[in-house]
Amino acid sequence: MARTIGSHGPTTMEAIRKAGLRLIFEHGYEAMSLRQLAAEVGIQPGSLYNHISTKQELLSDLIQDHINDLLRELDLALRDKQGPLEKLRAFVAFHVSYHMTRKREVFIANSELRSLDPRNYEAVVALRGAYERQLADILTDGVSDGVFDVVDIQVATFAIIALLTGLCSWYRPGGRLTKDAIIAAHEKLVLSGVMPRSAPTGAGSSGPSE
Repeated sequence: MARTIGSHGPTTMEAIRKAGLRLIFEHGYEAMSLRQLAAEVGIQPGSLYNHISTKQELLSDLIQDHINDLLRELDLALRDKQGPLEKLRAFVAFHVSYHMTRKREVFIANSELRSLDPRNYEAVVALRGAYERQLADILTDGVSDGVFDVVDIQVATFAIIALLTGLCSWYRPGGRLTKDAIIAAHEKLVLSGVMPRSAPTGAGSSGPSE
């Protein structure tokens, strides 16, 4: 775990994390050097080791803290929600809202998985799996209750998360659509993909007569 030394330790550690997040986002993990990070924070390179042991540790902590925040805030968003439909709407609203404001963390968590060593990679994948299971459980309950029609829960889970996370590539604050409008659009897309389709009606809907 990261260490802090001296009365300004926590403040310096927070500065290191913020600078590291920005530099990795802008330049990539491999391109960012600890010397560059120290200069950004305004400390000597050797002083970094009072707070982090390696660059790998910093990357792992940033990603794991991000996913832990995601899990913790999702639990709050789902609290007191009743039934799979209400929970799915809450999941969509939470995921979209969170990803509107955490673009750097989301980008790094997805793009820099390849840079994690095996032990840290496994820890992150386990955390991501816990988040995915929250959605999978909602879909499973909806199918059991007859509320949702889903062919494959795992495929639907991955597809929905990919759809909702995709806004990180195009969303910009102050754009044409309000936050509520963006959430509503995503909710409609998700629900249209899991709700049972109504049976066709009308004289010509059954095909040609014999």
